[in-house]
Amino acid sequence: MILKKSEKKDFKLKIGLSGASGFGKTYSSLLLAYGITDDWSKIAVIDSENGSSNLYAHLGDFSVLKLLPPYSPENYIKAIRMCENALKEVIIIDSITHEWKGIGGCLEMHSKLGGRFQDWSKITPRHQAFVDAILMSDSHIITTARRRIEYVMDRDEKGKLLVTKVGTKEETRNGFEYELTVNFELLGHGFLAKTTKDRTGIFVNDRNFMIDDSIGKRLVKWCRTEDEIKEVSST
Repeated sequence: MILKKSEKKDFKLKIGLSGASGFGKTYSSLLLAYGITDDWSKIAVIDSENGSSNLYAHLGDFSVLKLLPPYSPENYIKAIRMCENALKEVIIIDSITHEWKGIGGCLEMHSKLGGRFQDWSKITPRHQAFVDAILMSDSHIITTARRRIEYVMDRDEKGKLLVTKVGTKEETRNGFEYELTVNFELLGHGFLAKTTKDRTGIFVNDRNFMIDDSIGKRLVKWCRTEDEIKEVSST
């Protein structure tokens, strides 16, 4: 055992970004990743969204690993390891929703076992291994997740009736966002976002804002700022 002062510079960001379809999750995650690393070649996208990240190839020379069914936790873990072995500084998982409810994902595996409550004892450890692969990675990781869509009635400043599309619950296992450093929810209005979880404290006074490379720069600056945190351990 070695007792040493902890250094925040060794910390790797684990970021969530969620929103309904068409809210800009892939584009926003790429800008966020670039802000963190400032080098497109150090970014990898694990793409389970039919290669949609390739639509943004004009942004820079990031790498894409197209993930095909079955979307099992083990296949996601294998993809993460491949990106780590390629020494990618930022890994985007677009999206984690398929690991939960896609073809060969956790919900389908549970159903094939019989769909009983006790069957989760076989699925939960596999899902947790996927979550652990994210949390313990030596790369910064950005995950995207779909949100269920609802339509609400609202009025604009002139009183005109509007129908607005909003995202509600994240389509992944409950509680995932609590494992993250920060979790952003895209609101669908001009690519604006808000935080639903923030361990950094740097977005406390921010209401709705646009996700771009400046957000990534703020987060990585927070990582590299040494403070008075000290390691405490027992023998």
